[in-house]
Amino acid sequence: MPQMAPISWMSLYMYFTILFMLTCMMNYFMVKYLPKTQTIKMKKNINFWKW
Repeated sequence: MPQMAPISWMSLYMYFTILFMLTCMMNYFMVKYLPKTQTIKMKKNINFWKW
């Protein structure tokens, strides 16, 4: 089984670390949070089942 040079391990580590950080940042910034007043209005419009 061939062995990898330490520089290859470091480059892989850096590549996956940067990829992980980018996906975390994209996930954080892509979510749009609604203000509280809109969420309260939306909750009031929900029709509940009456048994």
